[in-house]
Amino acid sequence: MGGTKWAGLVVGMAVFVGVAGVGPAGTAVAADPVSPGIAVAPDLPELEFAQFDPAGSNVVPATAAPATDIKSAPAKTFAAAVAAGTYTCPGFSTVDDKTPLEYLYKDTYAWGPYAPYQVGNGSGNINWRLNPYKNPSWYMWFHSLRWLGQGIMVASQGGTTAMNRVTTIVRDWVRDNPYSWKADVGAYEATMHRTNVLICVRQAVISGLRVTTLPAAYAWLDTALIQHAAFLINNWSGAWNHGTDESIALFGIGCTLNRTDYKNLAQQRLAAGITTSIDAQGSTNEQSTAYAQFNYNLWGRAVTVLEQCGASAGSTINTRRALMAKWLALATDSLGNLHQIGDSEVVRTNPVAGTPTEYAGTRSASGTVPPAKIGIYSAGYVFGRTGWGQTRAFEQESAYSIRYGPSRALHGHSDHTAITYTSRGRPILIDGGHAGYQNDVWRTWAKGQFAHSAMTTPLSAEKYPATKLNRSVGTANSEFYEFSDVPATGISRVRGVLVLKDPDLIVTLDRASSKTAQQFQTLWHLPSDQKATVYSRTTAIGAKAGDTSRTILFQIPYRQALPAGAILIKQAQTKPIQGWHYPNIFTRRSAPTLMFARSGYSASILSVIAPVHATGSVLYKGRWSGTTYVIDLTVGGVKTSFGITAAGSLYRVS
Repeated sequence: MGGTKWAGLVVGMAVFVGVAGVGPAGTAVAADPVSPGIAVAPDLPELEFAQFDPAGSNVVPATAAPATDIKSAPAKTFAAAVAAGTYTCPGFSTVDDKTPLEYLYKDTYAWGPYAPYQVGNGSGNINWRLNPYKNPSWYMWFHSLRWLGQGIMVASQGGTTAMNRVTTIVRDWVRDNPYSWKADVGAYEATMHRTNVLICVRQAVISGLRVTTLPAAYAWLDTALIQHAAFLINNWSGAWNHGTDESIALFGIGCTLNRTDYKNLAQQRLAAGITTSIDAQGSTNEQSTAYAQFNYNLWGRAVTVLEQCGASAGSTINTRRALMAKWLALATDSLGNLHQIGDSEVVRTNPVAGTPTEYAGTRSASGTVPPAKIGIYSAGYVFGRTGWGQTRAFEQESAYSIRYGPSRALHGHSDHTAITYTSRGRPILIDGGHAGYQNDVWRTWAKGQFAHSAMTTPLSAEKYPATKLNRSVGTANSEFYEFSDVPATGISRVRGVLVLKDPDLIVTLDRASSKTAQQFQTLWHLPSDQKATVYSRTTAIGAKAGDTSRTILFQIPYRQALPAGAILIKQAQTKPIQGWHYPNIFTRRSAPTLMFARSGYSASILSVIAPVHATGSVLYKGRWSGTTYVIDLTVGGVKTSFGITAAGSLYRVS
């Protein structure tokens, strides 16, 4: 958890501290008797924004065969687990960071970049329909009750003022939101989180009052937990992080109330979900790198929860997580961040000791060098890199991602054939980012085709195609991939991608044809700290003043002349939206987008993206060698050549 909350408390450990609160009128409250407090599990690297699309379906069927090794443990083990006492409060995932005790005593809630807001009358009577900032994340976390976390912890240590306010607010939620609350999407989606808060409150009452069982005056907490169990039973979200969180919460109720039926159903759902949520190659089904990292940790928590309360987690979960750790390492760029794909903010790769992410996440500072540099995943990801920092600094390597595969789903964007690229210690090609979950034009843009470095067809409605990887060839110093799809009715699109090492650069050949006249626009999204300048019909440069490198982007005439306006810069536009980057959901930055443009019934756009020294240059010359077109390049003084076969394959010549 981020932020300083109270002196002496260490998350995950019970320690003795003196507790003194501030009363509703701001007067000091005498210190209460002190108990050790409750244990809290370490925070997961959970995405702080709302994890759902208010406009879409949030149910994902489990399609793979379920695991068969998640089951109740032998009775002897179960009895020992029950005696040990067994479902650790999962904590509050930083949602409570900005809501200290003094705010709780004023019924004030604060989250994210928004100003604190008084949500009640000052006595614990809350208006649960408030959403002053019209933000689904603010509203969902409001209904999660996680913002009560600091008060819950003080209550667990014997703070009666904190306990009274926390339990008053929680009981007010229960009264004002009778079962079933499904019609309110924020309350609905927060159920799994709120369930855990109810369990934490229950533990806090027992700990703070120094009793061993829940007093009769708080029996309404168990009634609320049973209602939440009923909701979770009747509304399983299936095989993705929501369904996993829900199953863990249902198991937690079963563990807390000793309900075998709850635990058995939760185990069945976890067994059904794991094999779809993380496939046999270790890919997430959520089409987002940030959510992949969250799911890795969430399934780790599932293992801990099962084993702490008398169930066997088996081996399937940990086997799939080990595969995902390799996936996450390969999905790490040369700056130590996950490639920003889908509903992902710019996030660091979390280094987990003993896994490939340790080396990737620490940028080679510790851990073992992953054995692979290239990963091709049937779920629709290509990850590649020049190396792991063994012959040059980790940050000076180049790393790339390319998207393809199944149609857009869950946290995915319309990003098929799109490329992200880091090199020379900086971002080179970026994704438009994640604009949050509010239903507005910015989210539409960020999820849509125009926020990604791919060929687009703006005159036709996109069809969210499935995209095929037709072929791939790897050598010691280059990789080639070819993708094809039908991005809109009557339009075919093929992208060839050639990635070179020494010199590091990317070449793409975009070919498209249409039954009707179209605009064909290959977009290249550049980092927000760079300025883009067009130098000719062929060439543009992206550079930051004072930087040690720049990016030269150019298009080579190939089977099609370059028209006037073949290169355009789009930046900070609002009609239509173009030229922006969201590093996180709260920040939108102006960022240059280069457009290589054609119009007509077909297009052939041959692009080169070359990161070079700040004073470096690129020279090229094209020639025919039989039916192969060869381009000779001099990149920062280094000569290389690549060829294009008659069938459209790209390969390194020298």
